[in-house]
Amino acid sequence: MPRLPSDPPVPEPTPAPASRTAHRLRHALGWLIVLAGASVLGSQFWQYLQHNPVVLQALVGGSVAALATALGTLPVLLSQNLSDRTQDTLFGFGAGVMLAACAFSLILPGLEAVRAQPQWGGNAWAAGGIVGSAILLGAGVMMLMDKLLPHEHFIKGREGLDLDMARKLRRTWLFVIAIALHNLPEGLAIGVGYAANEGMRANALATGIAIQDVPEGLVVAVALLAAGYSRRFAVLLGMASGLVEPVGAVIGAAIISGSAALLPWGLGFAAGAMLFVISHEIIPESHRKGHEAFATGGLMLGFVLMMVLDTALG
Repeated sequence: MPRLPSDPPVPEPTPAPASRTAHRLRHALGWLIVLAGASVLGSQFWQYLQHNPVVLQALVGGSVAALATALGTLPVLLSQNLSDRTQDTLFGFGAGVMLAACAFSLILPGLEAVRAQPQWGGNAWAAGGIVGSAILLGAGVMMLMDKLLPHEHFIKGREGLDLDMARKLRRTWLFVIAIALHNLPEGLAIGVGYAANEGMRANALATGIAIQDVPEGLVVAVALLAAGYSRRFAVLLGMASGLVEPVGAVIGAAIISGSAALLPWGLGFAAGAMLFVISHEIIPESHRKGHEAFATGGLMLGFVLMMVLDTALG
């Protein structure tokens, strides 16, 4: 007979022990398949690295930058106090390092790479046109990603085309996407630098990015803490934010190392992507709270440090 509205709800039947066991077995089998697949992919990737030392060097350089980001988050475990003025100074320092890296480690080698190609015969106009086009392409791709991907900045708030998707995503993942958009150009720059087969200059570039990643990791963790996340979660997410860099480094090196003709395009593309992040993200963030003088001082120090590293080690 049909149930009346006043009747108590009928409890759902408790799964039988045999059903629970079968579910656990399927779950365990699924994890075994995933681990086996990851093991096979890892083995194949390692063999690929053995035959492509440039990509291996890029992976190491990107991993060092990721480690520097992780180290920068550790002070948050001890203290959460970081003044706005200090944060803006660190933002400026990172912008200065990235600016110098664009100029000395990416754009100038890109111009030299074009002039060294026989088909251009040292033509300065061709060098400027190719590298300039690559810079605009890199900035354009980053701008498109910034417009299309929903993400959230610590100060500016949510951005991106699909606001409905942004509302559905947890705030944490919006922060993760924003951090990935910020760190990806750094990883690409490291990878393309090693693909240029200039070991000392690439090492200088990776070192400079790693140096600025230390305060960057600290700022990210502090901002997450101020946004309401727990101290431990802020540190873990800040550490994870650097993992984009070795991925970007491997992608950049793998694509560019296969063709000398692509090298100047890769160098210019990485420079354009970094310039977009500097102008669109870092400098506005550092000037938003009235500490322009400290942010500019940090930028000058970062620029000089990266210039010295590049000229001394390059």
